[in-house]
Amino acid sequence: MIVGQDRAVGQFLAAWATRRLHHAWLLAGPRGIGKASFARAAAKRILSDAAGPVAGEGLDVPDDHPIAHLFAAGSHPDFRLLKRELNDKGDALRRNISIGQVRQLGQFLTTTKSLSPWRAIVIDSVDDLETEGANALLKMLEEPPADTVFFLVSHAPGRLLPTIRSRCRRLDFDPLDDAAMTSLLNRLIPEKDSPELVRLAAGSPGRAVRGASLDLAPLEAEARTMMAEGDPDNARRAKLASAVSGKAQADRYAAFLELVPGLIAREARGAEEPRRSRALDAYARARETVAIAPRLSLDPAATMFELGGILASIAGAPASLKR
Repeated sequence: MIVGQDRAVGQFLAAWATRRLHHAWLLAGPRGIGKASFARAAAKRILSDAAGPVAGEGLDVPDDHPIAHLFAAGSHPDFRLLKRELNDKGDALRRNISIGQVRQLGQFLTTTKSLSPWRAIVIDSVDDLETEGANALLKMLEEPPADTVFFLVSHAPGRLLPTIRSRCRRLDFDPLDDAAMTSLLNRLIPEKDSPELVRLAAGSPGRAVRGASLDLAPLEAEARTMMAEGDPDNARRAKLASAVSGKAQADRYAAFLELVPGLIAREARGAEEPRRSRALDAYARARETVAIAPRLSLDPAATMFELGGILASIAGAPASLKR
């Protein structure tokens, strides 16, 4: 069940009912709001219907359906999922989806379909493709095989090749409202404080679950305090830096990087001048910092110290420059 995305589900099902389906769907929207879950559910529904009509509404396929069993086992011969793989050490995901993975997808498209007249492919996310991989995918989208559907998950569609975007039908996914978030989180993580997580997640169930598992709430609270009161003696910045130091904190650090621009954006929306202008300037600087830091493998503590200074600048009080 895809919660809170009835409009997107309805648009797709209306197209599928005609069987005149666009060959490529660009699933666009913020991270963690259900795009990948939708892609897998839509692929499963297509392949299930094509193998024999499935009773029921929406994208749901009964758990006892043979196609559902194959999907659960990851062994449906007419389905492929491309995502980042583990590195050679097996301790972290690679930075990108490689050209080799895309070439394997090209080989898959030359094979004969096995269980139905349709094939389905999910790329989660297409943002992660290497440049060569994106160009190879483009060739597939330019000359798509018959009865093959691509689902391209994208958290930042504006960064994709324009030629890829132009060959897709875009399906927009919206952040969930507070009521849908509360209902969903009460089922997913009932032991946690829903109001706090709803505020932290900004409409993203995935972000809420990740935030709960990584204990991001204290970091968010510290960031809000700095935006409100500044950090004249650097103590709060040092506290943030200490909280993400060490390899064991790598996931927490990465999650907080993703969180910061959204926190500042919400601060800017509710602020009056001149605070609003300071927040907008901080938002631009924070986005640049969180984009550059992972690519250049910058030191997490130093990056957090810098972000702390950006957050503190919103308060308007002079910030200490001591390091």
